[in-house]
Amino acid sequence: MKDQIGLTNLKELISGMEPILNPGRYIFATVKKLDAIPRNLTICEITEQEGATVVMSKADADSLGIEYKYIAAWITLKVHSSLEAVGLTASFSATLADHDISCNVIAGYYHDHIFVNYMDKDRALQALLELTY
Repeated sequence: MKDQIGLTNLKELISGMEPILNPGRYIFATVKKLDAIPRNLTICEITEQEGATVVMSKADADSLGIEYKYIAAWITLKVHSSLEAVGLTASFSATLADHDISCNVIAGYYHDHIFVNYMDKDRALQALLELTY
């Protein structure tokens, strides 16, 4: 079923997910103060008890002197998935796990975003494309 809030049918979601590799390298870092980071530079952020986690381009993190340990590639699933959809994350994360690829997932209002180790980007993209067949 498709409506203004996105698809919920798992078969439609998987067949139409159209994974796109965004250019660049991205990092996850934790910072104590978000006010030192211009908001237009973060892709997303979440506040945890230990500090705020930010996701941003490696280039921006380097220019701000932010320390990080993980460099990721960013894959966007172009299908408009509903926030209420069931099974999409489980399906693609299981596929990536079958290929020994870890993933960090962020759900936006319109699309799901998958961050994988930068060195695994091509294998991850291929595995996701194979899942759509």
